Amino acid sequence: MTVNSGTVSDADRECVQRQLGRPPRGLHAVAARDAAGEPTVVQTKPRLEDGTPFPTLYYLTAPQLVAHTSTLEAEGLMREMTERLATDPDLAQRYRRAHESYLAERDALEPLGTDVSAGGMPNRVKCLHVHVAHALAKGPGVNPFGDEAIDLIATRWPEHRYLLNR
Repeated sequence: MTVNSGTVSDADRECVQRQLGRPPRGLHAVAARDAAGEPTVVQTKPRLEDGTPFPTLYYLTAPQLVAHTSTLEAEGLMREMTERLATDPDLAQRYRRAHESYLAERDALEPLGTDVSAGGMPNRVKCLHVHVAHALAKGPGVNPFGDEAIDLIATRWPEHRYLLNR
């Protein structure tokens, strides 16, 4: 998956607005698309139009993916993932690398002067939506918890695999 150059078409902007039910804030690029070509993840600017810092670089927009990810959250997956960080040093290291990569990419757009990334990285899993969005935007192997959640979505809701476009 590759993020486009920062130019967002009117059609993409309208699609994202329809998906979110509101105009998108800080929209910088479409970061991932489904098999039909519709946006599933957008990349946001590190600061909103009014200057407010917005550390969430990748934002999940496809309503069905948002719903499935919410279901996984409600089932306690984030707690289980966070517990594994304390007992699996390799997983913790891969998660830290995801955090560092996230910060470097965001800071390349505009440094915020903070080491806060998103989704609880690198010490806990706080928002699974961020991790799914990050994994879809960057591809497999970058965010271990995003990859796991995507695999679960593909297994549990195979009718929506086209949204994952992997």
